[in-house]
Amino acid sequence: MYTQECVAMLLAGGQGTRLQMLTKNVAKPAVPFGGKYRIVDFTLSNCVNSGMDAIGVLTQYKPLLLNAYIGKGTAWDFDPKKGGVVILPPYTSEKGGQWYQGTADAVYQNINFVEQYKPPYVLVVSGDHIYKMDYSKMLEYHKQKNADVTISVIEVPFSEARRFGIMSTDAADRIESFEEKPAEPKGNLASMGVYIFNWDYLRDNLREDAKDSDSDHDFGKNIIPAMLRKGASLYAYRFRDYWKDVGTVESYWSASMDILKDDPPLDLFDADWKIRSINPMKPPHHVAAGGSVRQVMISEGCNIYGHVSNSILFPGVQVGEGSVIENSVIMMDVVVEENCVVQRAIIGEKTVVGRDSVIGSKTSGGVTAIGDQLTIADGSRIGVESRKN
Repeated sequence: MYTQECVAMLLAGGQGTRLQMLTKNVAKPAVPFGGKYRIVDFTLSNCVNSGMDAIGVLTQYKPLLLNAYIGKGTAWDFDPKKGGVVILPPYTSEKGGQWYQGTADAVYQNINFVEQYKPPYVLVVSGDHIYKMDYSKMLEYHKQKNADVTISVIEVPFSEARRFGIMSTDAADRIESFEEKPAEPKGNLASMGVYIFNWDYLRDNLREDAKDSDSDHDFGKNIIPAMLRKGASLYAYRFRDYWKDVGTVESYWSASMDILKDDPPLDLFDADWKIRSINPMKPPHHVAAGGSVRQVMISEGCNIYGHVSNSILFPGVQVGEGSVIENSVIMMDVVVEENCVVQRAIIGEKTVVGRDSVIGSKTSGGVTAIGDQLTIADGSRIGVESRKN
């Protein structure tokens, strides 16, 4: 077994209830994004691009698709001889077993996995955010600060601060306070859910937390505040590039629209930082003589006979004659029949939109989301009235 300087523990069991029908059948990290990816691809690609060779993926909620998708990690060029990717679901032992009770408990239950690599450091990272980040630079910062814990942070709008762990720091960026999802935030410096710990210190704290029956066994709610109370050396690592927590339908749609811009804040075409994925075996896309596309990401196997603008089409999408799709995300194998209008919408996989239907509205201010494998009757009008999500 190879020893590793830093082992990554990727938390991928999130249910993602605020994504509504997008996570009805899959965990949040397995939700498709960007035409050919799933959300977890971004974190996995960050790991391999950062030189992380040993990754434990902790799954729980509806894990079948995610487990099969990741497999042994060959699509991301992980070297199994050095550790590669290992799926770590909850399991039963001679001492019994149970579901992961929180993010910290998930790592606690897999202490033996980490120990086999004898790492000085452990990276704990979420699998449900959209961003590109070099974790090796954060690790160097952690060493320079001689920190016990380093937390990657980003400034968020005050209106959104209550969704995150919010902290304050001194002039040297040493963390002085941390509050998980405060009702009345006192700042806007938010945790990105990316942590680097000295492994020995984290292991001792995980074991202590596991004995506390009143704990939620969560990094943000319990582990980090407890370390601060003990006077541990915690530092903030400031991240100034694009990062999106796609935890709601609106934020998912917004991130999708971001990558369609002429100068996107997240460049998927960056040859120096490739986002890896599993390509579907489908023929090239086709735009018919009567069809048109503008500002569109089109994946393999799409047939377009209508008009599509500022939208993302996943593999196998069919757009009928006379149909118009604008500002929308159309998932894999969706069929939009003739003379439909789809605006500011997300259409789930393998759904059929019957002819003459209208989905979404330019003026509603919200996003209309349709689930997977549905059949929308001809002439339907969904999300047309002004409303808020």
